[in-house]
Amino acid sequence: MRSPTDHTARLRGAAVGASSGAVAILAHGLGGGATAPDTAALALLFAACTLIGVVVAALRPRYGLTGTMALLGAGQAVGHAALSMSPGHHHHASSPSMLIAHLVAIPVGALVIRAAEAGMRRAITSVRRFILAIGSTPQPPARTRRGRAGDDRAEVRRLLVSPGMRRRGPPVAAASFSLLAPV
Repeated sequence: MRSPTDHTARLRGAAVGASSGAVAILAHGLGGGATAPDTAALALLFAACTLIGVVVAALRPRYGLTGTMALLGAGQAVGHAALSMSPGHHHHASSPSMLIAHLVAIPVGALVIRAAEAGMRRAITSVRRFILAIGSTPQPPARTRRGRAGDDRAEVRRLLVSPGMRRRGPPVAAASFSLLAPV
């Protein structure tokens, strides 16, 4: 089972399946097989490569580049077997050019797939950071309350308009001194 955060699993599966089919056709042509496979062979090849792609997308990549190379090798073997089952297939032994094409395509394909995975991870991370930056609303700085300029007229007006229900007695500072003074 793959990780829910592994966004590159589908990319890896599609790339392994597609490259397995493409390399199987190329190597088959280099090895002396039919350069234009018939429709039955192509249908079998497409079905086999689709199956390989789905299996690779479902697997968790544990071994990095070597694991991708093994999956590509298995995919190319399945693709070659699918092309070999066609009725017009004439050669029975693998030619050196076919073998070289398969052996060169495996590490090159694995490097390209791993590079695409790394690029996709970086792109997803950048997009995620961008969306988080846009989604978070910046808060304005807290305003400091400024003291008003001393305007006695406004204070007097406020006292005149306010209700007369106030505490009676001297101000708090005067009341504290009155307790300390001898009577």
